[in-house]
Amino acid sequence: MAARFDPSGPLRGTLRPPPDKSVSHRAALIAAMGEGETAIEGYLDSADTRSTLTAIEALGARVEGVDATGIEPVIRVRGVGLRGPAGADIDVGNAGTLLRLLPGWLAGQETGAWALDGDDSIRCRPVDRIAEPLRLMGARLRCRDGRLPPLRVEAAPLRGISYRLPVASAQVKSCLLFAGLLAAGETRLAEPLSSRDHTERMLVAAGAEVERQDGAVGVRPAVRLEPGEIVVPADFSSAAFFVVAALLVPGSDLTLAGVGLNPTRTGLLSILARMGAEIEVEGEGERGGEPSGRIRVRPSQLRAAEVGGAEIPLAIDELPLVALAACFAEGTTTIRDAAELRRKESDRVATASEALAALGGRVEPTEDGIRIEGGGGLRGGAVDSHGDHRIAMLGAVAGLTSRQGVEVEGMDAAAVSYPGFEADLASLLRGG
Repeated sequence: MAARFDPSGPLRGTLRPPPDKSVSHRAALIAAMGEGETAIEGYLDSADTRSTLTAIEALGARVEGVDATGIEPVIRVRGVGLRGPAGADIDVGNAGTLLRLLPGWLAGQETGAWALDGDDSIRCRPVDRIAEPLRLMGARLRCRDGRLPPLRVEAAPLRGISYRLPVASAQVKSCLLFAGLLAAGETRLAEPLSSRDHTERMLVAAGAEVERQDGAVGVRPAVRLEPGEIVVPADFSSAAFFVVAALLVPGSDLTLAGVGLNPTRTGLLSILARMGAEIEVEGEGERGGEPSGRIRVRPSQLRAAEVGGAEIPLAIDELPLVALAACFAEGTTTIRDAAELRRKESDRVATASEALAALGGRVEPTEDGIRIEGGGGLRGGAVDSHGDHRIAMLGAVAGLTSRQGVEVEGMDAAAVSYPGFEADLASLLRGG
């Protein structure tokens, strides 16, 4: 499905973005691992997160509050316990988070076998980065060509390990933390840089022994988890598209409410501040271990910046938006140390660079990032999402800021994380 986005007037008003996708995935999985019933408030209704609910039902969990018409404000999950998932074939759809997290839980079961597969995009996403450390723990796994889905997992006794992640990855870390709950002895994971910590926060709230010390995360085997209640804040990654749009469209004055402000997720704000953006952030406290608050954005004159190192894992999903903003900044911006972008729903170094260059941006992909010569803005043109939800929404924001407008081919990919994106955007263009 194609959609056109023309140069716009200002974005004004207040918007609460949809619930956090990363937290929603983890909430459903940990609720399924739990004993008794878990209430999840604000679970995201999207294609990816529905895949996770379907998966836990296939494993034997009972889910209430979900039907074809929508997901209720509070859903209830009756878990199967840490050691209770039934054997099943799991269709993960396009949900890479599900593909990489779920095997950690399944691998340490006493009995059972599971096959995980998905759509054409998922079949191109490597799983060797979870398979290799899981095998070190004793897991029995098979995957296509040694690295690609379908992935078959067979129950096996696991042992705790000390392991240094080659790259900072919250998905790999979370998978191994789940496995560590079922392993004999402590599992200790060292990260080269800190990555998202939603899993650690949620496991601690559910009663697991998880601690961070000296740049590593340790988990000890658990008998049971009791999540009880999990609250999902609004998704910072979804809010980020509107943040950048309001920075670049003259006359905008936008407030985003109830947004998750977990410091392992909000690296974009620090990067934009260094580029000269004037963004106001007001915290509103924590619910369920996740801080949230309000973000107010108005247009700003931007300057180029060097982006790399420790800030990359804290802004990994938002780096294409940094590249878009850099097209309008004075000077040359370099994004480096971001090879992880090549392993997302698409190779986002390639797809983001291709999209912005097609629209007139002076953009050059590098081995581990993107180089952007700013100051010229964007002419406009056409963008192919390549089935990647974030590239689709990147194209939409680019259209608002361009001189001639942008046609986005495959705009329906946005439904993977943000089904109401176009409606919310239209509302803000009308003044909220």
